[in-house]
Amino acid sequence: MSDYATDIAKYSANVNQAAVDAIVKYCGIALRNRDSSLVSGSDPDEIQRVVDGFAAKKLGLPADAAKAGCKSVVEKMKAERNKSRVTFYYLLAEATGTMGKLG
Repeated sequence: MSDYATDIAKYSANVNQAAVDAIVKYCGIALRNRDSSLVSGSDPDEIQRVVDGFAAKKLGLPADAAKAGCKSVVEKMKAERNKSRVTFYYLLAEATGTMGKLG
């Protein structure tokens, strides 16, 4: 398994390892496949999957807040061509103030 906390630390000062572990558990087997372990910030269908899946189901976010959060994360990670799903989800929770829902 990759060191997700190290990747997240490029964007966030204090990485919550319990939250990282919760995201890894949530993603499960999807992280084994390179394609499904990444988020394409430029693909509207991919962003919608994040909004309808993780953001709605795990974080309990309404669609508008989830989309705004995703936009913020895409902007923050714009220099990164391959956006790790774990990092993307972590930053989404951080940007929307829903880190508490990961534990």
